[in-house]
Amino acid sequence: MKIAIMQPYFFPYMGYFSLISLSDQFILFDTPQFIRHGWIERNRIMKENGETLFIKVPLEKHSRETPINLIKIRQENWREKILAQLVPYKKKAPFYKSTIELVKQAWDIETDSIVKLNRNSLQIICQYLDIQTPIKIWSEMNIEINHVAEPDEWALEICNALNAKTYFNPIGGKTFFNTYKYIENNIKIHFVESIPIEYKQLEQPFVPFLSIIDVLMYNSKDQIRYQINNIKYEDQ
Repeated sequence: MKIAIMQPYFFPYMGYFSLISLSDQFILFDTPQFIRHGWIERNRIMKENGETLFIKVPLEKHSRETPINLIKIRQENWREKILAQLVPYKKKAPFYKSTIELVKQAWDIETDSIVKLNRNSLQIICQYLDIQTPIKIWSEMNIEINHVAEPDEWALEICNALNAKTYFNPIGGKTFFNTYKYIENNIKIHFVESIPIEYKQLEQPFVPFLSIIDVLMYNSKDQIRYQINNIKYEDQ
């Protein structure tokens, strides 16, 4: 089995979907402590002036130690606000209408959980892109793992529990992992780097690694599928 494990991001960048597409099972790791100013409840889109703008889901107040799976959405008119922030795309983006429909479908879920909202969003976009990988929430899987002594062992122990022999991780985490632990457990790590392909945005120069929403606005399904597969590996 091939797996990838990531925290549940809000409309993440293209490389996140590359990891999903590569995997037989994709796990949303939702038990670590929530970290502010990350990607759980926000992401970036393009403004008309060429700068970037954060779109964001408001969250209820919580203690610093609160795990991601206990983070709640503050119920206000955040959907309408984000849709209004996307209106500038209407002038130039050829797939504006279909993208807005996908966003609305992604939010068509009754929940106050940011994890479940993000999982639903990922599933809707994957369905559109013909990505069949199951997306599971770690805290709901009820799988016991061995004691984790170091942060890089979470993926190791989850792989062992699921009998997964291939693990995909973004290239940015390469220095984080002691790969010898994985070699000893007969697990192959692929560090995946997403190679941006330029496409027309609201303004130039091109800004890579924005939310998948920006990609959907300007690219057909086939173009996005091609971009998702435009990756390279650095192995252990």
